Parts: sequence; C-alpha cells; structure tokens
Amino acid sequence: QVQLVESGGGLVQAGGSRRLSCAASGRTFSGYTSTYTMAWFRQAPGKEREFVAFITWSWRGGSTTYADSVKGRFTVSRDNAKSTMYLSMNSLKPEDTAVYYCAAALRSAGPRVDQYDFWGQGTQVTVAS
Repeated sequence: QVQLVESGGGLVQAGGSRRLSCAASGRTFSGYTSTYTMAWFRQAPGKEREFVAFITWSWRGGSTTYADSVKGRFTVSRDNAKSTMYLSMNSLKPEDTAVYYCAAALRSAGPRVDQYDFWGQGTQVTVAS
C-alpha cells in the first residue's frame, strides 16, 4: 500500500519560514490518472488533528484549498516526478507549533481526517516567539 514520509520539521523563529516534504513510496501517484488528493494536517499537544491544506487532481484539473488559519502564509505544491508534496510555510507564528502530517486519498477528499486512507508518521515544527 501507499507509504508516506514527512521531513523538514525543526525549530524556527516567529516570522520565519520552513518547507516540509511528504514523499510517497514507489510510483504510487506519479502515473495515477484518476482523481486523488494529498493533504497536510497538524496536531498540537492536547488538541485534535486539524486540517491545513490539500491539493487534488481530477479530470477537471488540479486545485488547492487552505484552512483560514494558514491562508496567505502557507503554500501546498507537488512534484509529480518525485512523487513528493510540499508545504511552504511563511510568516510562522508560535501557534503554528505542531506535529505536521501528510495524508493521501485515492479519490476527491476535503478537510476531514476520516476522508484519508494513508498517513505519514509526522514531523515536528516548533515556532519560537
């Protein structure tokens, strides 16, 4: 089945930037022609996992959607040749501190956790004030 591995987390100062990567194993998505979605979620200590952004592809083309809390600061993108999804984070705030997870669904999906079938192990992002 699909395996996802996140990387790029670490310590960053408030106002700084960081780019996360999510690599899918094998040729899982590079040659896939049907609708599929990849997404980023995050989970802070003591809180529920929350939606960050997703990117989806279908016969109509691709599109991206962002949570209001990160809109205008974060950008999700994908390198099809490398089967890798990225999350570029700018103007980071202490409240962005969380474990960031990538997820995938072999269909059109949205901001709900239960819509995704495959998950990575997460990467820690800590934003210092």
